[in-house]
Amino acid sequence: MSGFKENKKELLIQAVYAVMGSLLFALGVNLIIVPLGLYNGGFMGVAQLLRTFFVEVCRIPIPSGIDMSGIIYFIINIPLFYMGLRILGKEFAVKTLITVTIQSIFLVVVPIPAAPIIEDLLTSCIIGGLIAGTGTGLVLRGRSSGGGQDIIGLCCAKKYPNFSVGRINIMMNILVYVICLFMFNIEIVIYSLIYTTVLAMALDRVHIQNINTSVMIFTKKLGISKAIIEQTGRGVTNWDGEGAYTNKTSYILFVMISKYEVGQIKRIVHGIDPDAFMIFTEGCAVEGNFEKRL
Repeated sequence: MSGFKENKKELLIQAVYAVMGSLLFALGVNLIIVPLGLYNGGFMGVAQLLRTFFVEVCRIPIPSGIDMSGIIYFIINIPLFYMGLRILGKEFAVKTLITVTIQSIFLVVVPIPAAPIIEDLLTSCIIGGLIAGTGTGLVLRGRSSGGGQDIIGLCCAKKYPNFSVGRINIMMNILVYVICLFMFNIEIVIYSLIYTTVLAMALDRVHIQNINTSVMIFTKKLGISKAIIEQTGRGVTNWDGEGAYTNKTSYILFVMISKYEVGQIKRIVHGIDPDAFMIFTEGCAVEGNFEKRL
């Protein structure tokens, strides 16, 4: 019963991350970036370019203050949902579908100011990138995805172990900004690149799944290794030790996890031994059979 409650609590936390992250992303884009005529990278940037094409070239009437980028973004994600479902599984695909739907709704309903809130371009790029990047990081931290190139990158990374998710992001960004270079002046491209760079830096600070963490656990009780293996699927190495002061037997456990799993490890260990001593070391380089959980 307690396991069910923990799982329910975890799902609620993930949902809060997804909703808050989607709202922050929409606020950063609509309130700060769009009024300045700047563009995101990736599929969101493609959606913005298509919006510009429909509004300025095709002359499709759009109500003032409403951005149709969110609707276009949702439509171009539909085939990607199917790919995610086939390769990454139902849970990921459903979470991503819900998150993209929420994000698209926020992008439509968050009003776009007629005049920029912050007129200085560089300041706007930094603040907008921090807000939107924090939002994107929260979505990923909630074990979901904002869709677009993230789905393609994760699918490729699962099928090809040496493939980097970042490669798809880089290729998509290059595509978007090369198109911007032909459509607009170089100033728009440069400031859009600054915004995207700040967004990526903020995302990395919030998203902690890609930070490897080694854990050493010192305990006098048995059963922790088994619990970690069963509940996390991670391998554990055991040593028998002895306290230098007490001369009593102690068990030393070593496990490698992502930073996202730190809270789970703490709950497992403290549930068996509240007095256990743990050392967490972040940013470890790993070579060998370590499952990178995307």
